[in-house]
Amino acid sequence: MAFDVDAAERVLRHDPGRTLGRRPDDQLPYLGDAAIAGGPLLLDSCVYIDQMQGTAPDVVERLMDIRIVNHSMVAVQELMFAVGALNDDDPRSPAARAAIERIVRAMPPHRQFAPDSDVLGRAAVYAGMLARRQGYAKDDRMRTLHDCVLFLQAEKLGLTLLSANVAEFDILLQMRPTGRVLLYRSVPSTRSS
Repeated sequence: MAFDVDAAERVLRHDPGRTLGRRPDDQLPYLGDAAIAGGPLLLDSCVYIDQMQGTAPDVVERLMDIRIVNHSMVAVQELMFAVGALNDDDPRSPAARAAIERIVRAMPPHRQFAPDSDVLGRAAVYAGMLARRQGYAKDDRMRTLHDCVLFLQAEKLGLTLLSANVAEFDILLQMRPTGRVLLYRSVPSTRSS
């Protein structure tokens, strides 16, 4: 598929023209206490991390048991970056590496999706607007780009993005209310250090 510059530039019409603030919780699409059947999910990287660290609430696990779960190669990329970044001198690294590899290997190939050129191009424009409007530091820009790709990829595939990243996805939902996101709050870890 050829990249459509015009389609990517049309994203600029969603520029809010100002810095956007986080809305109150009662205006956001939070996952409640009960897992409810519904459409298929796309998981943000934080879901895998919360699962590994024991900070995903039980309702997230129950939700993933009753819905079709899909995986973005963006999340896989972020997880595999962590594998490469782990310090071999840290005694926790082998266990962390094994946990990440176990999660990635468990992803069924028919449920793994790579973003296409349309999603990548439009996400870049959204990320640029967010960096400018929200005043993001250089270190936050790549994370923002990945979040924009996940958001638009979920929308294009007709999926609901599951995430604990409230601040970023609230802003994206304000800019593009047609996206579907389901938010949750991480819980304190039950694992001992």
